[in-house]
Amino acid sequence: MSSNDEDYVYDEASGEWLPASEVQARQDAAAAGPVVRDAVGNILQDGDSVSLIKDLTVKGAGQTLKVGTVIKSIRLTGDDQEIDCRHDGIKGLVLRAEFVRKR
Repeated sequence: MSSNDEDYVYDEASGEWLPASEVQARQDAAAAGPVVRDAVGNILQDGDSVSLIKDLTVKGAGQTLKVGTVIKSIRLTGDDQEIDCRHDGIKGLVLRAEFVRKR
């Protein structure tokens, strides 16, 4: 008998028996969601302001957002590369995190 009395849980995703503490840590990490990073590696969070690092043509809106345009109050989408935001006259704007820099 081992000296480690930790409970083991069957993890259906991996098909392995894992320590309960490891399964809980994996569930906590999944619940936290993906980490979204901007073009220079800064971690983005809901409510941050960002600026564009290149000109972006907005499909369907018929306008171009210029370098340096500030977008306020972003929202994370659950995808590690996309952020949801608003800009004057453009509803439902989704930007790739690689084209923005945190302010």
